[in-house]
Amino acid sequence: MSGTTIARTRQLTCTFSRAARELGLRRGEFDLAVHLGRIRTVPDEGGGGRRVSRSEIERLQERAEALRESVRAVGTTEGAALMEIPAGRFTRFAKLGLVTPVNWYPNRYRAVVWLYLAEELRQFATDEKNARLLTGRTPEELRDRLRAGADQRARNWRGRHCGFLLRAAGGPWERAGVVAGFLEPGEIDDAVTDPHERAYVQGFRPAPPAHGAPGSPTALLAEELMTADEPDEIDWFRNDLARAVTEARTFRPAPRPADQPLSFAEQPHHSAVHPIRPVAHAQHPAPAPPRLAHGLRGWLRRRSPRLAH
Repeated sequence: MSGTTIARTRQLTCTFSRAARELGLRRGEFDLAVHLGRIRTVPDEGGGGRRVSRSEIERLQERAEALRESVRAVGTTEGAALMEIPAGRFTRFAKLGLVTPVNWYPNRYRAVVWLYLAEELRQFATDEKNARLLTGRTPEELRDRLRAGADQRARNWRGRHCGFLLRAAGGPWERAGVVAGFLEPGEIDDAVTDPHERAYVQGFRPAPPAHGAPGSPTALLAEELMTADEPDEIDWFRNDLARAVTEARTFRPAPRPADQPLSFAEQPHHSAVHPIRPVAHAQHPAPAPPRLAHGLRGWLRRRSPRLAH
């Protein structure tokens, strides 16, 4: 594509930061709207990532207030008020996986504060099927799970975040990289035994959400939350990674440098951490593959004493 064409295309689009300002959204709200498919993006023909077309901004400006409300995320106190229930009951709902976090941030004590879509909480509260949960005594089965330490918040968030990233992935190898992003390097080694394929997949691993400088306590917390840490969840991601690589291989083999010896980091079963790069946003998020889009609640079960908010 010629430089003139690229320049003309850029005149008809704008960066994410500019689009967020014009729509009256904070950057986090804008990114969430993109993840949820409520803002369509287009590729930057100059290779600079994704952009937003002027026509899309004009379309959204006509319903800017509704857009802002659709991505409003609230914490426990405000969420409980929206549902007209005590904060303690709301926390129990979240631990049981009845409501799913959409985001999180660390407070000044580096404890996780979970955020939920206000729109989803209102829908839950107005659903007649949930009336008994909102006002009555918590069923014994659910109370037993709470007493046993059930806390699905991190796993539910991982499942949702994985779905966001999969919808943004540009192809089969990129999707394999997304799944790999939720596993420790050693688990990736076991699931992807070919060193060239493993190195290629590692190149598409998404970075954890940005919280703090690299290596800081909050950045390490983000890595911890991004990583599956219970056996059944780890097995699920490993099996899905193996399937994703098989599908990607049939689409296009991983690059294999001709006559180039493997580096130490590329040797089989080596657990070195490879560089990661964020996954770009897609124009029209497509439905996640069935294995990830359906039945999440059945496998998203987790316990984590640190995540108390």
